[in-house]
Amino acid sequence: MRRVYLDSNASTPLLPEVFEAMRPYYLDQFGNASSIHHHGQHARAAVERARESVARLLGCRAAEVVFTSGGTEADNLAVFGLAQSGDHVITSQIEHHAVLNACKRLEQRGCEVTCLRVDAHGLIDPDDLRGALRPKTKLISVMMANNETGVLQPVEEIGRIASQADVYFHTDAVQASGKVAIDVKKIGCDLLSISAHKFHGPQGMGALYVRRGTLIDPLFYGGNHERQRRAGTENLPGIIGLGCAAEIAMRGFCDGSVEAIRALRDRLEASLLEQIEEAGMNSGGVPRVPNTSNIYFDHIEGEAMVIALDLKGLAVSTGAACSSGAIEPSHVLTAIGLAPERARASIRFSVGKHNKDDDIDFALSVIPPTVARLRELSPTYSAKSPAASLSR
Repeated sequence: MRRVYLDSNASTPLLPEVFEAMRPYYLDQFGNASSIHHHGQHARAAVERARESVARLLGCRAAEVVFTSGGTEADNLAVFGLAQSGDHVITSQIEHHAVLNACKRLEQRGCEVTCLRVDAHGLIDPDDLRGALRPKTKLISVMMANNETGVLQPVEEIGRIASQADVYFHTDAVQASGKVAIDVKKIGCDLLSISAHKFHGPQGMGALYVRRGTLIDPLFYGGNHERQRRAGTENLPGIIGLGCAAEIAMRGFCDGSVEAIRALRDRLEASLLEQIEEAGMNSGGVPRVPNTSNIYFDHIEGEAMVIALDLKGLAVSTGAACSSGAIEPSHVLTAIGLAPERARASIRFSVGKHNKDDDIDFALSVIPPTVARLRELSPTYSAKSPAASLSR
């Protein structure tokens, strides 16, 4: 069976170039980067080269990059590293659970947390942010790109508000890195999280940008690794893979590959909305990352559609992989005002560097008949409607 993968916001395949860069560090070049002998010095040099690559991707100094085990750890290090009992933290309703659940834990520890509402497109109102500021506000944590809709928040304006209020600003850029250009100085953030496997690097590897002069409490205690900000022996192959993936991502902004991904995404969207009635875009009228579509297909259950498409060889999702199987509808889609039924009928399509035109052709050949079949089984869909016969 042919298999096509359109779930790159969950994880991306490791590019061959990244794998080849990592391979020697699993086999021959295995030294501990903290050792002072030849093997350790060779490992340390490789780690620092990768750190420089990540710094170029983010527009920061190499010393401001802290390697982590992924986006979740990076988010937790940012949130718990700054906020303490008695502080006030501002976030949004549509954050990844790595931030939302961390903020819930902060509340249990004596912090106050404000969750900003979003509009029908999934955007926060900067005026709402200004109005939420208090004398005890310590941290603003608002994501750069949403993992379900791809919507880009006005992070530069948020950065200006945070700076004017003398409040720390963290942005979760896990779904933005590798897809849109990032310049932490232009954003004005103090902390920024990324994850390698969202842009064709290895799983279990991420980084947190920590602006020079920003003091954070570590999550782990042990050695003096990562300038005492993250204890533990460095994941040498993972760091090399992240550095290589960062270099490839930067090339993508110049060689046309990002625009090629956008073209695939746009063709998929336009064709599906043309062929299938009672379907529409979620958050389609505002800036998004170039690879992500979130489309609702009324009268179906999203989980049933994911399973049905998988049986035909197409991998898509209903939203965040870490929320897969949840009974409740997406917190992101309900936050933008979707009824639970429509939220449950929404599917996320996310394109990667590995996808080609024939992958989109395949998706367009299986999605409309699958929607039609599922609607035939739906008690809420009238098969007698003339429109209901479209794309069958």
